[in-house]
Order: sequence, then structure tokens, then C-alpha cells
Amino acid sequence: MNFLHRCPQLHRQYATKTPLPHLAKVARTASAPRAVKLRRRKQFGAVPKGGTDSTPEGLTPTEQARYTRLRAIGALGNDPSSMPSPEQWVQGVNDRRSRIRGFRKTVREGEPETEVVGRKVYLPNIVFRLVRNHTPPGQPYNPYEATFRIPQSVTKTDIRSLLLSVYGVKTTYIRTDNYISPLYRTRPGYERRPYKTYKRAVVGLVDPFYYPHRLEDMPEKERQERTEWIEKHFSIQHTRNLQKEELLRMTKGQGKASWKLNAPFATKRPHILRLVAERREKRESLVAGLVDGMKTLRKRGETVDYKRLKGLTSIPPPKQLDDASHPVPPSK
Repeated sequence: MNFLHRCPQLHRQYATKTPLPHLAKVARTASAPRAVKLRRRKQFGAVPKGGTDSTPEGLTPTEQARYTRLRAIGALGNDPSSMPSPEQWVQGVNDRRSRIRGFRKTVREGEPETEVVGRKVYLPNIVFRLVRNHTPPGQPYNPYEATFRIPQSVTKTDIRSLLLSVYGVKTTYIRTDNYISPLYRTRPGYERRPYKTYKRAVVGLVDPFYYPHRLEDMPEKERQERTEWIEKHFSIQHTRNLQKEELLRMTKGQGKASWKLNAPFATKRPHILRLVAERREKRESLVAGLVDGMKTLRKRGETVDYKRLKGLTSIPPPKQLDDASHPVPPSK
């Protein structure tokens, strides 16, 4: 029995074996490392925005230079009629890259068999976190790239193999970089250690993948529907409210040491500002009523005192008045 026919996912097929779409080539060119971009710009000139530096056969400048060098030194043969074309040469390179490693073909009793070499490799216990691509302001989102946060021990070969064998995702390139977090000291006297150190992998895709829109980018109606759907299926806000209630219950205490929350949101800043605004409005309206009453009494030629003002306006007793609304002494 041929084991390889039953496990076709073991083949690590490279996406460059098939012709890439034009947008995938553009994404591959845009995601090249900065040093490679500068070297290619110095040698071949600047690439226009939205363009690609691939050859008509689909080769990158590095692959084209390698093919030219091998052809010049005679590594591809001396007979021009049998010399492979750039497409054939890239096909052979990708076939070699896509070979199954860890297996070898042997002949036993005149029949070909596949023999496993080395030890078994099981699915790793790692977490691939898909995040949004870095998109500069004013530029569209690139659907031919995917960004992952992965453990630092994962290599590019692991990423390519896992995405293809588990999810069936074909990749064109992989760029990785490490974010080394500063050292933090959790508590005084304890050892300083890094916090949130991770590895990022930018993967080129053959088929476009559109990341779901953020709530901030959605229209008002779609945002409300999305929020209601998330709350209905996941109860995120309800869980947060339960956590707050439990924390309040735990910190409330028992007996004389307990405290009581008089009103909902009593310690919220908007609630405090609303109470301040209401009291200010009440005081200003009271002062305005006193001023109008005094003007009316003066027009009549009467003496301004508290009893006459009380008859014109509804004011509280003098003890409850603020400094700004105290009765004015009678005018001379």
C-alpha cells in the first residue's frame, strides 16, 4: 500500500508552481524587505505604485538573476536545444522544494515501497493568532497578505506547512520579525522580566482574504446589528456586568464595614457633571427671578425688601439662599 497516495496533504506545494494573479505579484513586490527594495531600486529603477518587478514568466528579480548566472556558468547544460526555459527551471526548483521530506522510496521484492525516515511528527500545540495587516493612512487594505502573531520558536517552514496541511492556504512568501518587549518589574524587589514579547509573520496569499470590518468602520445600522448579534451569541457586555457586580459584592464587606451604593452610576463623571449643571441652572434661574423682582419694585418706586420680593417671585427662605442670591438691602 502506498502511504503517500492516502495522505496528499503531506505534499508542501509551493504556490509559485501555478501562475500567480497580477495582484498577488504586486503584493509580493510590495512586501519585500527594505534592503531588497533598495538594492533592486538601485539596479533596476523604481517600481511604479501598484506595479510589480516580476518578469513576464513570473520570476522575481532574484530568481531571474540566479537563472542567468547558472546559464552563464553552464550549470543548466551546454546544448541550447535542451536548455530549460525560465518557466521550466522555476518549475523544477519548486518541485524540489515541494518534495516530501522524511520519506524515501525503496524497492523490496521487486515492488516499490515508501519508507518513513526519522521520527514521527505530530500536530504542534501552538497558537496562530490572526491580526489585521498594517495599513498606512490613506491606503487600501491589502487582501493578498495575512498577518499572524506566533510563538518565537515557529519557523517559516512550520508556518507554510501548517497553513497548507491544516487550512489548505497556499503561500507565496513569508516575512517574520520579532518584537522584544521592554523589561518590567511587577513588584518591588522582584526580578525584571519581559512582557508581551511575540513574533510576527506576514504571509503572502494566492487567494485574497478580506478581514471582517471593524465596528468603527461600519455604518451606524450595520454596527448596531453587529453589536446585537455579538451580544446575543457571546454575551460580552452581560459577562462584564456580572463581573462588576461580583467585584462590588466582594469589596462591599459585612456589618459596619459595609458600604451602600446610593444611586446607579453615582461615581460616574457624567452623572456628577449632570448634577452640577442642574444645581447651577436652578441657582441662576433663582438669581434671575430676584433681579426681575427688584427691577419691578424700583419701577414702581417701592422699597426693595424680602417680603415684597417674596410676593413677586417664589423664593426659598433666606437661610437656604446661596451667597449669590442673598436679599439685597433696601435701596436708599
